[in-house]
Order: sequence, then structure tokens, then C-alpha cells
Amino acid sequence: MKANPRIDAEWLHGRLEDLARVGATAGGGVTRLALSDEDRVGRDLLRDWMEEAGLAVRVDDLGNMTGRREGRERIAPVLLGSHIDSVRRGGRFDGPLGVLGALAAVRALDAAGIETRHPIEVVNWTNEEGVRFEPAMLASGVVGGRFDRAYAYDRADRDGVRFEDELRRIGYLGREEDRPESAAAYLELHVEQGPVLEDAGVPVGVVEGIVGITWLNVTVEGQADHAGPSPMRLRRDALVAASRLVAAVDRLARETDEIAVGTVGRLVPEPNLINTVPGRVVMSADFRHPDPATLDGMVERFRAQAEQLSAETGVSVTVDRFWTSEATPFDVGVVGEIAAACEELGLPQHRLWSGAGHDAKYVADRGPAGMIFVRSRGGLSHCEEEFSEPADIEAGANVLLLAALRLAD
Repeated sequence: MKANPRIDAEWLHGRLEDLARVGATAGGGVTRLALSDEDRVGRDLLRDWMEEAGLAVRVDDLGNMTGRREGRERIAPVLLGSHIDSVRRGGRFDGPLGVLGALAAVRALDAAGIETRHPIEVVNWTNEEGVRFEPAMLASGVVGGRFDRAYAYDRADRDGVRFEDELRRIGYLGREEDRPESAAAYLELHVEQGPVLEDAGVPVGVVEGIVGITWLNVTVEGQADHAGPSPMRLRRDALVAASRLVAAVDRLARETDEIAVGTVGRLVPEPNLINTVPGRVVMSADFRHPDPATLDGMVERFRAQAEQLSAETGVSVTVDRFWTSEATPFDVGVVGEIAAACEELGLPQHRLWSGAGHDAKYVADRGPAGMIFVRSRGGLSHCEEEFSEPADIEAGANVLLLAALRLAD
């Protein structure tokens, strides 16, 4: 090793700001949905930055972008990655920090004149958020063997536009043989998306795993009617029934334990008119827990609540559990190297689990993986107020750099 490598903080902060201008919102966040025009512009910028860093860039059949730095030997690479797509009115760091932090790590190795034994690949995964094309982590799920390509290609957004067609439209439909290689190890840097690190007063966290997540589509069918002539005792109001299910999601999570969470993030009443009793409601339900049996138990209790509601009110309720991401503990060896990098940098080795899903979950299903969290102010993410202090970002990126170097050698 010729020098002690460190991240070029000025370069990293500058590129984060550059990318944040693509899809910038008035409130200081971004809307850069997967395979949108804004995503295409962001991808073009990322390709330029990868090539400037000397990486050989390829794009696969799912739009995943991979930049390769060769090693001394033709062996399995160490992958560093995340995503650049966002939620609507999301934050500037959720996703891009991991991609640009990885690129900054490669630049630091070059600046220090370090050649690693393993190649290193920087990956931008497509459609991690799952906001436009459900479910989340779609492209890494195909690469990881959870979904097949036909399933991914046929996902459609709310306007009926297909995933495959949008890949082709924005010019990022590549070849299957250009998918990220099976990895010797995978590292993902990400903002925490929660308040644990801030509460502990530490800048960086060593992530030990990702909790189990399941998503439900819930359809409530009642009877639409005029708001005036329809007596209350004769109504089959789908929205009133749905409101009881919203409360049930919250109550079930609170009654389970201190770790369980439940959320209704989407609710669409029809016909959505001021003077009409809603006849139909489509809503989501999101349950999370690290224990699979507990997660399944919450879903079954919710189904029972739905059946009881249907019997009491005369509405029909359909519950479709359409996606589950099982709890995933990360590789002990990779977690240990992240902890060792923290120790080398004089940082506390604060360990925690991720309450949010990440591409690292599907990569971990096939090989050793780990994650590094950076403290978020107020624990806020998926909103325009998302913010991480520059010093915390630099600390996390340097942990990524040193952990990658240890794994790549």
C-alpha cells in the first residue's frame, strides 16, 4: 500500500449537489422516479463520472449500470452500490450517497496508487424504491434470483406504462451478459432513514441485517350512493370501512412489540366526490419485523380483522399479500470488516438493524454482504427535509473505502 487513502470530500459533496439538481423540488428535495426523463439525465451524469474515474461501464438488460475497476487477478469482484432513483419529493442523499460514495472510494484508491487483488465494481441498481414500478428492489431482485425478467419487464406504473418499454425509451436497455457479476463481497453505504444513530450521538452505523418487510394491496368494495338521500343505517360506505382497517394496521403493530411497525401509505377512494358515498377503496398496508413468524402473525391478524369487518358492515374486503422481503442478517465477516474500518478511523462501532429495505437484501441472498449507515438529522428520510451533515457523510464514505480495501485485498 503506497499511501493511506481518504475520500476527496470536496469532490463527493460537489457531485451529490450536481445530482440533486436533476429532478430538484421547490422544497429542497428531488423527484427522480425510476426510468423517468430525470432518471435518464442522472444516469447520463453518472456514466460520465464513472468514465472520468477510468471505469469500464456496462448496462444490463434491467438498466443496472456497472463500472469496473480491474484488480490484480481475474477473480470475483467486490461490489459497491446503491441507487439514484427517488420517491416523490424525496431526499437528496437516499441512494445517491451509496453510488457516489462508492465512486469516490474508487477515485481515492487511484489517487493513492493502490491496486487491489479483487476487481471492484460500482453498481447503480434500477428501481430500488419501487415507487413507480412495484415492488421495490426490482432489478436487484432479478439479479438475485427472486424475480424473473419477464415479471420485471411487465411491471406497469399507474399510467399503464411498462418497465421494459421505459428502459428502451430512455436508452438504458442493455444485455443480460452485462449484469453485475457474482460478488466476493457487497457493500452498500446509505443514510439511516431512522433516528437510532442520532439518538446514540454517533455519525456512522454498522448494519447487522435488514428486517422482514411485507406489502399488501387491500380492496374494499361497498356501494356508491348519493350523500343526501342515502340513510346512514342503509349505507355500505367503503371509505368508513377502510378507515377502520387503517386504524387496525396501526393498532396491530403497536400491540405486537416495540420493534414492529405498520403503515398505510396509499389510499384511493372512488369515485372521490364530495357528495357521493364512496363505493370502493384501494389501500396499501406495510408491515415490518425482523422475526418471520411475528411478521406472518401480523398479516394473519389483519386478515381476521378484515373478515370481521366484512361480516359487520356488509362490504367485501380482498387482501393480496403481493410482496415479501424476508429478514436478512448480513455476513459476519463483512460486518466485521466494516467494524474494523470504523475502529481504524476512530469511530464508535455502533451496530443496528435496518428497518428499510435495500438492494443489499437480494445481493445478500446470493453472497456475503453488509451495509454502512450515515446519521440522518432528525432521522428523516423519504422527504425533502432529509439531511446528513457533511462530516458524517465523509465519515461514512471513508468507512466504505477502508472496508472495501480490506475486502478487495
